[in-house]
Amino acid sequence: MFPLLFAAIGLTAPWSNHMLEAHNAVRAKVGVSPLEWSSPLAARAQQWADTLAHSNLFLHSRTPGLGESMTVVYNGEYVPEQVVAGWVSESRYYDLRHNRCADVCGHYTQVVWRSTKQVGCAVSRVDNRQVWVCEYWPAGNYQGERPY
Repeated sequence: MFPLLFAAIGLTAPWSNHMLEAHNAVRAKVGVSPLEWSSPLAARAQQWADTLAHSNLFLHSRTPGLGESMTVVYNGEYVPEQVVAGWVSESRYYDLRHNRCADVCGHYTQVVWRSTKQVGCAVSRVDNRQVWVCEYWPAGNYQGERPY
C-alpha cells in the first residue's frame, strides 16, 4: 500500500524519512535530541492504523509504555509533513513558562518530549478515510513535567 500511495502523491524518498525529518525539525527548534526511526514501533503503528481504518473507529490503543499520536483524514490525502504540522500546531496553546496548556497540546508535547528516543509511524486507507498513527518510546506527556 505505501509505495502506491506515496508514489501517487509524489514522494521520492521513503515516506518514513519524511515523517522522521518532520519530527526532528520541530525537536531541533526546541533544543531536544532527534528521534530514531523504529521499525518495531512502525509495525505496531501499522497494525493499529489498519484496525482503526477497517473498523471505522478512532481511539487510542493505550499500549503501556508507548506514547501515541493519531490523525484521521476524510476525502483527502495527507503527506507526513502535514500530519506532523497538524500536531505541532497545538504549540500555540502551550505555555512553556508556566507549563500549561490552554486547549489541546498532547500531540505537540509528545513530538517534542525530551526523553522520547524513538518513533515509528504508519498510515492506512480504507475508502475515503486515511488514518495515521505514530508510536513513541518511551512515552511522554507526564502530568506536571515539562516536555523540554
